[in-house]
Amino acid sequence: MIKVLFVCLGNICRSPLAEAIFNKKVKQYGLAHRFKSDSCGTSDFHIGELPDDRTIACANGHGILINHRARQINRIDVREFDYLLVMDYSNKKNVEEFIQRNGMSHEHLHLMREFQEDAESMEVPDPYYGGMEAFERVYEILDDAIDQFLQVLKEGKHEFV
Repeated sequence: MIKVLFVCLGNICRSPLAEAIFNKKVKQYGLAHRFKSDSCGTSDFHIGELPDDRTIACANGHGILINHRARQINRIDVREFDYLLVMDYSNKKNVEEFIQRNGMSHEHLHLMREFQEDAESMEVPDPYYGGMEAFERVYEILDDAIDQFLQVLKEGKHEFV
C-alpha cells in the first residue's frame, strides 16, 4: 500500500482539497485499495476545525464531499507515509525543520507541483485570502498535479496497476 500525506499551513484549504481529489481519483481508477491518504498542516492554527467553507463549497461543486478535521503533522506521519507532498516552499521548509528537529529523515518530501511537467510555478497558491475563483484555480492545479503524480507512480516508482 502506498501512503500519501498532503501538507499545507493550516490544513483547512489546500491539503484537505488535495486529499479529497486524490481519493476521488484513485477510487475512479479502481485503485483505492492500493492507497492510503491523509492531510495535515504544519501549524496548530486550526486543529479540530472543518475545512474552510470555500474549500467545502469548491469540493462539493466537483462532486466531492469533505469531512476532514484539521490536524498538525506529527512524528508518526513522517515515519508512516511514503510521500509527503507539500503545497509551497514555506511548508517544505517547515516540514524539513520538523523532521530535523525530531532526528528523523524522509526520502520523498516533495512540492506537490514537482510532478507537473508544465507548471508555471512550483507552489500551489494559498487561496485563503481570495474569493471562490482562487479556490477553483487551486482545484484545477491540484487536479492536474495529482493526475501527473499518479502517472509518475504508474511509470515505475511503485507498481500498483
